Amino acid sequence: MRKIIIVLLVSLFGFAVQAQEKKNKNAKVDVEVKGNCEMCKKRIEKAAYSVPGVKSAVWHSDDQMLHLVYNEQKCSSTDVSKAIAKAGHDTKEVKATEAEYNSLHGCCQYDRN
Repeated sequence: MRKIIIVLLVSLFGFAVQAQEKKNKNAKVDVEVKGNCEMCKKRIEKAAYSVPGVKSAVWHSDDQMLHLVYNEQKCSSTDVSKAIAKAGHDTKEVKATEAEYNSLHGCCQYDRN
């Protein structure tokens, strides 16, 4: 009887471990990032790559979107947004401080709404 209970407990524990949410190693997300030019593109992509776990970061000035591929086990899209905001660019989630925004080159200063 004792062996049956132990086997049941072990099997239940196994199911519980499998039921936990697995984080995606190649999560894809598009993040809206404000910017204007090629200098902005380089700065935004460099800030995104500075976050451990980011595998790909490509920003397009025409649609103001950063196409991001990252490992959810190492970082989140919020971590990337914070790094980009620190570089002076607003995202939908995180806004750059006034000082960070003012440190941008004149052509890179976009309209802030």
